[in-house]
Amino acid sequence: MSAIAAIVIGMSIILAAVIFAFVGNLLQDTERDPNAGKIDRLTQQLAQQDSEIRGLRSELNTLKGQMADVGGRVMELEKAPPSGPAQTAPVINPQAVQQTDPSPLFTDQFGGMAPREEEGNLTEPMQLAKKRFNENVIRPTPAVLRQILGEPRSTYSTTCAPVTNPKLLHVLETRDIGGIRLTMIRPALDSLQQIMARLKKEEPDIYAAIGTAGALCARYVRGSSKSVSSHAWGAAVDLTIKKNLDNMGDNSTQFGLVVLAEFFNEAGWYWGAGYSREDSMHFEVGEALLRKWAAEGKL
Repeated sequence: MSAIAAIVIGMSIILAAVIFAFVGNLLQDTERDPNAGKIDRLTQQLAQQDSEIRGLRSELNTLKGQMADVGGRVMELEKAPPSGPAQTAPVINPQAVQQTDPSPLFTDQFGGMAPREEEGNLTEPMQLAKKRFNENVIRPTPAVLRQILGEPRSTYSTTCAPVTNPKLLHVLETRDIGGIRLTMIRPALDSLQQIMARLKKEEPDIYAAIGTAGALCARYVRGSSKSVSSHAWGAAVDLTIKKNLDNMGDNSTQFGLVVLAEFFNEAGWYWGAGYSREDSMHFEVGEALLRKWAAEGKL
């Protein structure tokens, strides 16, 4: 009996231990939150995002400070008086032309003003022109200009040279318009004269301030040995306001040129501020207008 009692007591002890362990695990599982792991992960993600947000705010504050510095420098430059001939544009008298840019200015073969050199590798967009101007006006490519007007000459360099193509020579004309003397294809001069007449009536102050940096010039775009400038066909003109050349590629423009752009766009001309590198003083005949003149037998 004592042996059986010992066995019974031992089995009871084992059974009690098993029951105790089972109940303990059951209680532990009951107390554990099934969403605790998810909450921990979310907490960690939120902490990480909060850290990233703080970092972005710091970078934003740094950028704001840099923009304020740039704005201050721009205001200082705008307020600074012009220094030397680099800020003046040429007048109509070819003998009185001063160098207003490292690129020399010339007269064309007919006595009109020829433009300064242009720059290739154009990279900086001007958002103002992209969004507001040149809508439905397409800039003619050199291939289109060749198709309609022929090749201006057989060879080019980065300096102005005479036009030699008889077909193009036949439609070129030199004319005084608004106090400036220009050589361009004849229908372009007619259109320009209409634009200037409207400008004189509606914006007399801007009309009185207009000057030129040239029109006809058979040459390459500066920095290129392949791309011929639209000036070579007498289909483009560079205009100035108050004898000041607008800086190319600075993503800004003189107010008067913005007003001019509206008049030129409405007449079918393309504004050079829409180039990949802004050239706000440049205006050229749009492709549709060229094709229209060709269809009418004017070219």
